[in-house]
Amino acid sequence: MVRPYGMKGKKRKQRQERYDKEEEDGEEEQQRVEEEEEEEKVKKAKMESTSGAEEDEEEKEKDEEGGGGTAGDELEGIPIAPSNLGTKKSGIVFVLEKASLEVAKVGKTYQLLNSDDHSNFLRKNNRNPADYRPDIAHQALLMILDSPVNKAGMLKAVYVRTEKGVLFEVKPHVRIPRTFKRFAGVMLQLLQKLNITAAGKREKLLRVIKNPVTQYLPVNSRKIGFSYSSDKLVNMQKHLAGVCNNMDLVFVLGAMAHGKIECDYIEDFLAISGYPLSAAYCVSRICEALSTNWNIL
Repeated sequence: MVRPYGMKGKKRKQRQERYDKEEEDGEEEQQRVEEEEEEEKVKKAKMESTSGAEEDEEEKEKDEEGGGGTAGDELEGIPIAPSNLGTKKSGIVFVLEKASLEVAKVGKTYQLLNSDDHSNFLRKNNRNPADYRPDIAHQALLMILDSPVNKAGMLKAVYVRTEKGVLFEVKPHVRIPRTFKRFAGVMLQLLQKLNITAAGKREKLLRVIKNPVTQYLPVNSRKIGFSYSSDKLVNMQKHLAGVCNNMDLVFVLGAMAHGKIECDYIEDFLAISGYPLSAAYCVSRICEALSTNWNIL
């Protein structure tokens, strides 16, 4: 015989009521546990605040006993750089004037003219091959950039002005090609595209800039020119020793085979040898004198 449906429904109601009671009991226990945890957190916070206040009071008492802080106390996390302003040395700038860097179309291609490869072309165009010596500027740049003065960070900039009046800047950290053919290719690209950027970067290592060069020179700098024809023959090391160390120095040299540089901004013309010197060797003497005076080994 089958059970009536009413009996079955009553048992379900009893089970449901029992489950509801169990759920309510579980929620009450969970609330009680959370309240206890919050009370413990509040107690811990109070303990930490009281201990921190006590430590602050102890530190204050120590400071008061020690006579208080001085004006030179350093702040934590803010390092104070040592003051070397009194011993700061001057920086230097090199300017190469009348550099023989000229581009012309020889045959079907543009090339940097030089006396070795383009003598016939130059004679056909009524030009003196002896005046086209881009290797002088190449050797002078190598001597400047390879010097210990540049490696020590004392070189600020190098400027080169060609015979045609084109002025460009060479960054002190650039690496000039060692071979002349590669140097000629770099100069050709510079004079055509007006700048050369670093590989994989946007930094311009060489760039053509506007004249005059005086607008790029340091303010209140001493501008010294060099010429064999000058009447003022000096020992470069002794002469630079008497120059103020807080003043920037600008050295102007000629990067041509013959002639004399004539620039209005040069304040003093010097001769550093009783014999005519190449531009590269003149640079080496200047850098050697600076290294000795500044103790750059």
